[in-house]
Amino acid sequence: MNQPSARDIPYIQDTIAARATAQGKAGIGIVRVSGPLVTDIVRQVINQVPRPRQATLCDFLGADRLAIDRGIVLYFPGPNSFTGEDLIEFQGHGGPVVLDLLLRRMVELGARVARPGEFSQRAFLNDKLDLTQAEALADLINSSSEQAARGAMRSLQGDFSQLIDTLLAEVIELRVFVEATIDFPDEDLDPLEDERLDKKLGIIEARIQEILRQAGQGALLAEGASVVLAGKPNAGKSSLMNRLTGQDTSIITDIPGTTRDLVDEQVHLGGIPLRITDTAGIRDSHNEIEAEGVRRAVTAVASADLVIVVIDATLDAAIRTTQLAELMRDACASVPPLIALNKVDLIDQPLSLVQGAFAAAICLSCKTGYGLDGLQETMLGLLGISTGPESNFTARTRHLVALHQAASAVAASRAAGKARELVAEELRACQKALSEITGAFGVDDLLGEIFSNFCIGK
Repeated sequence: MNQPSARDIPYIQDTIAARATAQGKAGIGIVRVSGPLVTDIVRQVINQVPRPRQATLCDFLGADRLAIDRGIVLYFPGPNSFTGEDLIEFQGHGGPVVLDLLLRRMVELGARVARPGEFSQRAFLNDKLDLTQAEALADLINSSSEQAARGAMRSLQGDFSQLIDTLLAEVIELRVFVEATIDFPDEDLDPLEDERLDKKLGIIEARIQEILRQAGQGALLAEGASVVLAGKPNAGKSSLMNRLTGQDTSIITDIPGTTRDLVDEQVHLGGIPLRITDTAGIRDSHNEIEAEGVRRAVTAVASADLVIVVIDATLDAAIRTTQLAELMRDACASVPPLIALNKVDLIDQPLSLVQGAFAAAICLSCKTGYGLDGLQETMLGLLGISTGPESNFTARTRHLVALHQAASAVAASRAAGKARELVAEELRACQKALSEITGAFGVDDLLGEIFSNFCIGK
């Protein structure tokens, strides 16, 4: 389905108003208004239509012609505005009562209170932003680290969109040519030889995979990652939790089974927001509370982006091997974990790293801090996070899903070989998946879900 325009959606013709600054008291508060009634409203409120893009100091008048507030008005006639419509901002004092009175005045004059994200939605529908840029705007507002903010800004400036648009143009060009050889077999066309066609499809497939790599890290910048600490009781999970968070997040005692529930904490590692979760020691227990904690631990492991299994290095090698095998069977059957051999400060001789079906293994001491730098570097690597100077754009999980769909379609088109009708159909599916990323093809339900998560007034 083609992207709808503002003219196609009846409620987009309404004039909307909302606070554009956060709730609470502040030195400055802004009420933003967008739509066809903007000039009528501003005449009623300040007795004039101010000059475009020029700050005008004036009183904001109520229906009784008494001043509600005094501040600055900025007028942006459409289409040269954020929304593409006539837009005005009343910048006054940030008292909640004053701003409520001003917003109520906008409603009296014909505006309605905007829904969350409706200003950005209008910018998208009026071709001022594509969908990835609109999402990047929300990511910029919600960014929790400098790297995330820089990544969001790159997406807002169109870096991600440009990659998708360039790739999309190549897909469309190839699809048009393939369909031409099908629809006009008698014309003097130079059909692509099978080898040339496969080569071009291979280039497109490689580019999708590279964008997927970048977008994967971009999604971590925007949405963060989940890291779960698992292991047997008294292995040192809570000690590692406190080391990674830099504070006494989890209770530490010599009593096995101290942690009974999930303990979460947000941290930043390499500029990436991580949610670290400490879990109950995984073992068979007749204690109902502890058994529930173990069940929650196993569930948390299954949904994690990265699992760190903590093993007590002071145990006999045979016991360590048995514990690791049990944990891999009971908790990490489908999630290759990072193995952390803890308490190496209590061992007199060097400890050889265990071998097995897991992502990596690190020796460390939560007591002395030995090995923690290596652990954190390994964590970043397993999460697919580059530590180089390159700044990444932000992305969303839905972008990754669409890119995987596009990659699958290209792979299917290569497998189709000489069946040009199938090649063309898979290229069409690839084009549709890529177009959904920037919103060139969209679904109303998807747009509603995306913009409903924005701030009101944005």
